[in-house]
Amino acid sequence: MDKIVNILKPTGMTSHDVVSRVRRILNIKKVGHTGTLDPDASGVLPICIGKATKVSELILNKDKSYICELTLGISTDTYDASGTILKRVENFIIEKEDIKKAFKTQIGEIDQFPPVYSALKVNGKKMCDIARSGNADKIEIKSRKVNIKQLDILSIKDEKIMFYVKCSKGTYVRSICHDIGEILGVGGHMSFLLRTSSGRFNLENAITLEELEKFHENNNLEKYLYDIDYVLNNFNSVQLNPSALKYYSNGGIIDKKRFNIDTVGQENELVRVYIGDMFLGVGKLLKDNNTISLKSDKIFI
Repeated sequence: MDKIVNILKPTGMTSHDVVSRVRRILNIKKVGHTGTLDPDASGVLPICIGKATKVSELILNKDKSYICELTLGISTDTYDASGTILKRVENFIIEKEDIKKAFKTQIGEIDQFPPVYSALKVNGKKMCDIARSGNADKIEIKSRKVNIKQLDILSIKDEKIMFYVKCSKGTYVRSICHDIGEILGVGGHMSFLLRTSSGRFNLENAITLEELEKFHENNNLEKYLYDIDYVLNNFNSVQLNPSALKYYSNGGIIDKKRFNIDTVGQENELVRVYIGDMFLGVGKLLKDNNTISLKSDKIFI
C-alpha cells in the first residue's frame, strides 16, 4: 500500500503515537507523519504509507491553517497550557483596538523566535530535550523567517481570544500567542490549538483512528486513501515517452525529445512524471543554456 491517509489527531497523543497506531492497524512498517502536531493539539495530520513516505517532506513544506485560543495574563515556559507558569497578571483591561494592533504585527513575513520547548535541533539535540535537562539557559535561540498569510480574530471574550491563522512551514502558533501577550504587556499562552488544514488535506476529509480501524476491517478504506500525486497538484506534469521509462527508472538524464511539458519554470524545478495516466514519480528539470533535460528525483514504480 503506497497511499496517504488524513488522520484527525486527538489531543493527548504525539504524532509518533499516531504513526505507531496506524502501523498496528494496517500491519505496515513503513509509515510516517508529515509534520509534528503537539500532544495538546488536535486536527489534521496526513500520514504517508509505504512509498508515499518519500513525499512526506513535500507535504511538510505546504501551508497550514489553525484555529487557536490565546489566553492573556498567563505566561508559561512552553508558550502553551502544558508548561510551568512564569508570570500571572490579574485584573487587567485591554482595549479591543490594542489587541487588533498587536495582531497586525504578526501578519506577513516576520522574524519569529521558536519556543525553547520545541523539536528544533541545536548541535544535533532537540531544544526541548536540552531544556528539560535543566540547560535551557544555555540555548541560543535564533529567529527564523516565517510567513503569516492570514490572521483573523474570531472572538474576544475577557482574557480569551480565538483566532484563525494560515501560515508557512516552520511557523509556531505558540510563538504568535506568546509574542502578542508580550506586546500587550500582560503575557499570554496558547490554550487551544486545532489544525484545520495541511496543504490539500482538511478537517472535512480527515478520519479518526477508530474510523481507520473500522474501515480497514470492513474492507472499506480505499475511498479514504489518497494517491501520492494528490499532494503534488502544484507541480507541473511531464508526459514521458514509453521508450524512456528504463532511463527514468535508472536515474538517467533524459533529453527534451523524450518528454513533453507545457511550461518550464526555474532551474531544478520538481515535476510530476507520467506515462499516460500512470504516475511514475517526481522528476527534476535541468537547464543547460537553452537545453532542457529531465532526471528522476523520486521513483514510485
